[in-house]
Amino acid sequence: MGFFKRKYRQYMAGLLAPPYGVMETGSSNNRISDKENMNTNVLCPVSKNTNKTSIIETRLALQPAKSITQVPSEKILRAGKILRNAIVTQAPHMIRDRKYHLKTYKQCCVGTELVDWMMQQSTCVHSRSQAVGMWQALLEEGVVNHVDQEYNFQDKYLFYRFLDDEQEDALVPTDGEMKECEEELQETMLLLSQIGPDAHMRMILRKLPGQRTVDDLEFIYEELLHIKALSHLSTTVKRELAGVLIFESHAKAGTVLFNQGEEGTSWYIILKGSVNVVIYGKGVVCTLHEGDDFGKLALVNDAPRAASIVLHEDNCHFLRVDKEDFNRILRDVEANTVRLKEHEQDVLVLEKIPTCSRASVQGSTQTQYKYTVMSGTPEKILEHFLETLRLELPSNETIVSQTDKFLDDFVLMHCVFMPNSQLCPALMAHYHSEAFQGSEQEKTDYALNNKRRVIRLILKWTNVYLDLLQEDEIAMAFLEEFYVSVSDDSRMIPALKEQLPELEKLVKPNLEEASSKTSQKKHKIILRQFSIGEERLQKRQPIRSIDEILFKVYCADHTYITIRVPVAASVKEVISAVADKLGSGEDLILVKISSAGERVVLKPNDVSVFTSLNVNGRLFVRP
Repeated sequence: MGFFKRKYRQYMAGLLAPPYGVMETGSSNNRISDKENMNTNVLCPVSKNTNKTSIIETRLALQPAKSITQVPSEKILRAGKILRNAIVTQAPHMIRDRKYHLKTYKQCCVGTELVDWMMQQSTCVHSRSQAVGMWQALLEEGVVNHVDQEYNFQDKYLFYRFLDDEQEDALVPTDGEMKECEEELQETMLLLSQIGPDAHMRMILRKLPGQRTVDDLEFIYEELLHIKALSHLSTTVKRELAGVLIFESHAKAGTVLFNQGEEGTSWYIILKGSVNVVIYGKGVVCTLHEGDDFGKLALVNDAPRAASIVLHEDNCHFLRVDKEDFNRILRDVEANTVRLKEHEQDVLVLEKIPTCSRASVQGSTQTQYKYTVMSGTPEKILEHFLETLRLELPSNETIVSQTDKFLDDFVLMHCVFMPNSQLCPALMAHYHSEAFQGSEQEKTDYALNNKRRVIRLILKWTNVYLDLLQEDEIAMAFLEEFYVSVSDDSRMIPALKEQLPELEKLVKPNLEEASSKTSQKKHKIILRQFSIGEERLQKRQPIRSIDEILFKVYCADHTYITIRVPVAASVKEVISAVADKLGSGEDLILVKISSAGERVVLKPNDVSVFTSLNVNGRLFVRP
């Protein structure tokens, strides 16, 4: 009986369907633009040297609604079935026959309604754009399709159909299937939320470069920050690449992307999968994987391909930059890039940049260059920095300022790639390092200059992080050991005596203050979310991670509780403190709400969230 009731509701809902294109429930979406774009030929610009095969591949790669796999994966098929069954159970009116221009589209849904429904199902869906990416993950594998195979998934009044509804008599889920669907729905939503961003990026990359919006370009740029092959490029170059990168996919292993000896027309970056590098007479010389790139050499040198590239596995995805765009954006960058390799891996990437210009005796202008670090391993970056650190500052003020700038950059940014626990032993190793080749005098000079460079770096480092170092046991132990080493060496090496007083002036007070703090309980400063006036009389001092803060967290009924947590507490720790006070066993989330009503769901690993509140902003907690 339940079967016939559900089927009856679906048939009745079909009679009430509005005309396709009359309604527009998406926010600021323009239906006219959809009609105008309906017959656009999706073909990216190619250079005049590109052969016909490349043109055909480009047309296929950029068809917006073309599936990227020949057969959907099991997990995506299952996800599509769970979502369809959930909709049939909860909102059967969403899947129904609809009419547009006297044509009836059987058993389909509307894009905006699907987005609305998904946002209501799980707290892991925070925005409409995220929901679009989750539906796109289903569409690009053919589990959900646009009724005319013309569009990617869009938050508009467009018709989409589940794969199961393509059949004439789509099955209505049984009671057992509905129970399974209810049990697996949240797990399915979590899976789609994880793969949705990648699907969203592929959807954007399959647009023509000229059709990408400002938001699209920003989304691509954010993703490019995580690609290994682009890590050495500047922000400006990455933003330019966001406008020209093209998505390309190939389904079958053994597909040849290009052959050795052919003209180079594109540079490739592997997004998913792997390829074999094949050289005539040698066979497969290596295999490249996700994050690697290939095809650049032929473009930089304007030479034929040095090897063939063959897909190593099925379903490989690539980012492609065509020759014309590469020459415009990247050729000069690559020509000025030096790479140091160890064990066939880049350990240091340097870019040659102009530092200053000066007039020569002949009257011409000469430009001086310096190599700046773009990427590398922490150890190699430190080694390069110490080798290039000037000991005797030149008279030229411009060069002095550049030298100070690079020293400041390293001292301020080392914590990003080389924390103190790694930096301290590395500096001590460099201080004691010796040359293994050369005359005795050369070895002595090398050791002395090395020690002086390390001392200069440590003086700057200590001066910048004066207060913070007192809380770092590793750093204080290192400074004590280092000071003793320099004191001992200064008795044998008179040249070090010049730097010893300055080192003593900075290091000894820090050691004494740190020692006094460890002999007594650490004093924590209590901060308040809002000033009450008394703080003006307190001694000004930096906020430390051990300090604590009092602030209010509101509930849905606008009551609040006051909690006390460390300044550097994570959202997870804040929620735990709130749950303890409320006596709640529910899973809670923390939401930041501005005075304008904008809501942001904070991530569990976010820290010091109270600092992100604007004037009249509040933190709310909810299940």
